Amino acid sequence: MTERELEGRLALVTGAGQGIGEAVTRALAERGARVVAVDRNPVAVKEVEASFAGASFAGTSQAGGSHTGTPYAGGDVVARAVDVTDATAVEALVDEVERTLGPLAILVNVAGILRPAPVVELTDTDWAETFAVNTDGVFHTSRAAARRMAGRRSGSIVTVGSNAAGVPRTSMAAYAASKAAATMFTKCLGLELARAQVRCNVVSPGSTNTAMQRQLWTEPDEAATRRVVDGDPASYRVGIPLGRIADPVDIAEAVAFLVSDRARHITMHDLYVDGGATLRV
Repeated sequence: MTERELEGRLALVTGAGQGIGEAVTRALAERGARVVAVDRNPVAVKEVEASFAGASFAGTSQAGGSHTGTPYAGGDVVARAVDVTDATAVEALVDEVERTLGPLAILVNVAGILRPAPVVELTDTDWAETFAVNTDGVFHTSRAAARRMAGRRSGSIVTVGSNAAGVPRTSMAAYAASKAAATMFTKCLGLELARAQVRCNVVSPGSTNTAMQRQLWTEPDEAATRRVVDGDPASYRVGIPLGRIADPVDIAEAVAFLVSDRARHITMHDLYVDGGATLRV
């Protein structure tokens, strides 16, 4: 980690109440950023905020990204309970943040849901709600941030997508399609904002040890983990060449790099963090 490389920058992270979103919040704060942690679960996001109060940094979060209550120091973290599917609420949030805390330098879109089902069993509600969070939510937050960043000719937006956006998955059509849409939206936004010096990138995780991943498991954790790592021919999935499921911290480190000045000449990039699971070249 490059110490304090985000000192003085204000970041907004959605889906910050658990998993990858919480890990991203910690990674940015550890590097000196002030972070607005946003989640529609007010209890979870307030607990994340509370874990940063008044003590020295004590290490990284537990595997799975669930907070431990251990205090962390770095930048300040403030919680906001907002549903990213509500465009009006998102615009009000960004306006309030900029008026009271300062100009946004970083936006990280992490909020997402998964409603697994074969297409012939997928309900209209599950399809619509998946896109409302995973795609519309990215549009709402990115639009609100981009309007302000472009005028300042400075900023970085990262959307956490999925390797499922590039590889078909059984029972994940809605999730994969929503993530593919969010990925292409972010790249198009990056093209539009490039001359304004606002960079827009995507981080696409593979299987990661989060509550979302574990909702897919029907076996004990150890057996399910082994199946993911080894692959499952019956569902046309290869395994993970690196031999492990990602920890949320692995994804957060990629995000932290892309929002930093070390990535100042990178935009419209889709960085897969999946242990080689998609066999990309």
